[in-house]
Amino acid sequence: MESRLNKPLVLLMVIVALLLGVIVGTTTGIADRLFGGPNPKTIASASLESVRAQNRLIAFVARYVSVTTTEESRFGLSTKRTLILPGDVRYELDLSRLGAGDVTWDKATSTLRVQLPEIEIAGPDVDLAAAQEYGQGGILSALTNANQQLDSVNRAKAVADLRKQAQGAMQMRLAHQAARAAIERSFAMPLVAAGYKDVKVVARFPTEGSDDASYLDLSTPYDQAIQEAERRRAAQGQK
Repeated sequence: MESRLNKPLVLLMVIVALLLGVIVGTTTGIADRLFGGPNPKTIASASLESVRAQNRLIAFVARYVSVTTTEESRFGLSTKRTLILPGDVRYELDLSRLGAGDVTWDKATSTLRVQLPEIEIAGPDVDLAAAQEYGQGGILSALTNANQQLDSVNRAKAVADLRKQAQGAMQMRLAHQAARAAIERSFAMPLVAAGYKDVKVVARFPTEGSDDASYLDLSTPYDQAIQEAERRRAAQGQK
């Protein structure tokens, strides 16, 4: 009698356990694997979270060299100074700005599209240790502080010139290509691993296809760039 009463109860418990299992499996992705494999949208969502967790992506780094010359005349005398200053510029993506709406799945063409945030230019990180300064001193430089003033002007002009070089059309194109390739690879690899070998991932910038440059200028202010370079050179000298 007791055994017959327990059977319906046990059956009910099994059904409840199965229902709970399906619910948990759905939220964790287990159900996808049990019933036909993972969904591309689910994989893309997981990839998005993984990409966002990286926070920032340095897609491209380039070194530029600026050559600037400044001349000053006083009392019929003149002096000239030339500065050769190299500096590194980083092209970055703020991956935390990627949202769910920026990743769309086109089932008809098996294409995953990713709308990228604007590329950001960071720097320049000037290399004072490799800088070269030279010029014609003469009487004016001996009698005044003209050399120091010219060097200061040259450094400001050089930092501005490095930024201008970094924003050139060819440099931006290379940075875009590197960023697109990195993001497309990050989203494609999990899909291929899950068996979606014919899936195409296409990453694009907001101004892709237009004549406008796609970047945000996060360049370091002149004074800060020089101060940071001087601190790095001082630290290297202490080693």
